[in-house]
Amino acid sequence: MSQDLVLQSIPHRPPFLFVDEVVEITEKGIRTQRKIRAEEPQFEGHYPGNPIMPGVLLCESVFQTAAIYLVKQMEAKGESARDKTPILARVDQAKFKAMVLPGDTITIEATYKESMGNFHFMSGKVIKEGKVALTISFALALIEQE
Repeated sequence: MSQDLVLQSIPHRPPFLFVDEVVEITEKGIRTQRKIRAEEPQFEGHYPGNPIMPGVLLCESVFQTAAIYLVKQMEAKGESARDKTPILARVDQAKFKAMVLPGDTITIEATYKESMGNFHFMSGKVIKEGKVALTISFALALIEQE
């Protein structure tokens, strides 16, 4: 699926967009991909000469992936997500297991667990070359835009 689906689903835009394309959406989750590019601005200051993708941005790629999933679930139910903004509400147990470097292509997964009101509890992971680079549990809320 094209990046148009990403841009239609969430308000994020470059240079703070960390999902290139949606690979698959199922009832319980979503899988996306991203190519890490050497010219991205974070590499100018995050270990110059030895660039490593910041862990917080890997987490953000999972959160953006999850937001796309939530929006698509709302749309599948006939609800509009146009006036909703995805907000991170909780982060639990982020575990970094491998470095992600410029040139790597990562697969990002987000899996739905449960909802409580406007809060959606999910888990996610980033996979590089078939191996898990990050696991994380978190909650997102979709709030009305002001």
